[in-house]
Amino acid sequence: MNKIIMMRNEPLLKIDLDEIPKVKSGKVREMFDLGDSYLLVATDRISAFDCVLPTGIPRKGEVLTQLSHFWFERMSDITPNHLLIGEADPMPERLKPFEALLARRSMIVKKAQPLAIECVVRGYLSGSGWKEYKTDKTVCGIRIPDGLTESAELEDPIFTPATKAESGHDENISFEKAAEIVGGDLAERVRDLSMRIYKSAREYAAERGIIIADTKFEFGLFEGELILIDEVLTPDSSRFWPADQYEHGRSQPSFDKQYVRDYLESLDWDKSPPAPELPPEVIAKTSEKYLEAYSRLTGRELD
Repeated sequence: MNKIIMMRNEPLLKIDLDEIPKVKSGKVREMFDLGDSYLLVATDRISAFDCVLPTGIPRKGEVLTQLSHFWFERMSDITPNHLLIGEADPMPERLKPFEALLARRSMIVKKAQPLAIECVVRGYLSGSGWKEYKTDKTVCGIRIPDGLTESAELEDPIFTPATKAESGHDENISFEKAAEIVGGDLAERVRDLSMRIYKSAREYAAERGIIIADTKFEFGLFEGELILIDEVLTPDSSRFWPADQYEHGRSQPSFDKQYVRDYLESLDWDKSPPAPELPPEVIAKTSEKYLEAYSRLTGRELD
């Protein structure tokens, strides 16, 4: 038991499974081929300014996975998703030898074909949207009323798709460009689904003291059906702000990488690899924020 506890208190940065082929290693997730399905495993890696840091955040992968399970189930009346096994279901026999490693941080999912766009919904003026608005009074080319300040709530949420990038920044694109990439019908369907999911989640989170300022979704096709894939409404894919500290006109505290970004901004680092190590206090505070987001949204602690 003590060995397991020690393992969970140490960040898990890399995962390899004997005789199970790894097909992809992203900034955070590892993907393995199980034949008729994929195994997605969330590590504790963290990236900032498009660099994967050498230091991980303990239990981050568990939070991302368990929060995704929570939202996939909650949003299943709006759209089907890629999950094949629920969070409480037993692990397949071939994965039993790795159970301690995979527990709470893995998903077995359908082999969907991802759409070539990210589906971003913004409800508040922040990040790259705020930078663009200051110069052009637009967000991703969409005209926004004058007179708004940083972190201001938009009158209506907006759909701002982006292209996917394997490395570096995703590129914001117009809805018309998204329609060229995936087709007009699919673009309209994912826009409408994204808006419905965001509005439902925003209302739910608000009752629990969290503002979802913006978020991104991924969709894919499986046997001709459009489904929600990847992760959903996590601190990595969304901006979560504590409602009791919200004040427009400034940047907001958040339940994500804020402490990491703030620390890195304080260094004489040019934001090119290799990234610097994180000190223990930044690691601990960031882990605490991820866990707090999970407990606030789900109403339970992550065991």
